[in-house]
Amino acid sequence: RFILKVKFDDSVILRFLRPSKSVRNFCKPKLVYFLSHPIQYISPLLQELAKEVDLEVYYYSDVSIKGGIDKGFGKAIQWDTPLLEGYNSNFLKNYSKSNSMNCKFSDALNFGVWNVLRKSKSKIVLVNSWSYGTDLMIIFSGWLFGKKVWLRSENPLHKEIVQPKYKQILKKIILKHFVFKFFIDKFLYIGSESKKNYIYFGVSEKDLIHTPYCVDNDKFQKINSDLNKNSSLIKEELHLPTNKKIILFCGKYIDVKRPLDLVKAFNKKSFENATLVLVGEGELRKSIENYIKDYNIENVILTGFVNQSEIVKYYSVADLFVLCSEMETWGLAVNEAFNFQIPCVVSDNCGCSKDLLFEGINGYTYKTGNIEELSYKMNMALNSNKNDFNFDIINQFSIKINV
Repeated sequence: RFILKVKFDDSVILRFLRPSKSVRNFCKPKLVYFLSHPIQYISPLLQELAKEVDLEVYYYSDVSIKGGIDKGFGKAIQWDTPLLEGYNSNFLKNYSKSNSMNCKFSDALNFGVWNVLRKSKSKIVLVNSWSYGTDLMIIFSGWLFGKKVWLRSENPLHKEIVQPKYKQILKKIILKHFVFKFFIDKFLYIGSESKKNYIYFGVSEKDLIHTPYCVDNDKFQKINSDLNKNSSLIKEELHLPTNKKIILFCGKYIDVKRPLDLVKAFNKKSFENATLVLVGEGELRKSIENYIKDYNIENVILTGFVNQSEIVKYYSVADLFVLCSEMETWGLAVNEAFNFQIPCVVSDNCGCSKDLLFEGINGYTYKTGNIEELSYKMNMALNSNKNDFNFDIINQFSIKINV
């Protein structure tokens, strides 16, 4: 009999702990992964990751499963895509009184993480943010129990440097000189802005790992291929004009998303042959409706909340996608749009604008809040040839690259 002993180190485990093919035949490394709640964008990544490692996922809340109140949409939201299939998951008891997960420290207080990490045989602990109280419990208890703590965060530098000066100073003291310096072993960044943010807090290049932010490209590209054959029928089904180009917005009608900027930019003669479709819901709906009424703007449709299984139909008939947010850590809706070969216009305060947007090739960026520039760039992008679009850029931000 032979006993094979395999020693895993960071270089072997990397790409989310993926071992070499020969080693994989004998055993899978263990990984315990902590996230706030099931998220429709991350679940496909977890499903693929579970094929390569012995994965155990722990969630702080089940708010997205049971249909909790989403403050942005202003209503209870329950996603209609499977979020827990294909991997092992557990829900920790949350002692917080919060009914939502909005990146506030007090939203997640799961004291059970101490026992989970004390008993876990995994040498690696992966935590998906540092915003919640539970995140800090995991970081400290992971260190205490001799684990290697890896942090994956989407926080961009441009969001950090606009905070009040006292917050910047306080966070630098806590993170740079304490948490990041002593308790975290590896830092996983989703794009260039999140990498800059880590470096801003003193993280060394050698401790950084690129894990690009992604959606399920294969799934969306297949849907795109299938639905493209019936675009006229889909427009009729969605009650959209078949003789006009479609400008699409997908998101919450809230201040930070700036949907009213898009309506104002659309209120130009150059868009007479287009229809603006705002897929979403939120507190600004009345303001948008009043603006449309006051300026007698035609061809604007507010759909209300649309779930994941249906939103792909809007992507399939869109000729232009616009993300005009005041502040966006990334903007995964742009990833989705690119998988449907849609040119995009994106504000410069969206994290993805630094990585996904190539001026004049797959879209345009503009200065956040500049209505005239937004309108101009929309007009340019709307006149581009959708058939010339290829998947080379978006395929660099895929699950396959991560796993």
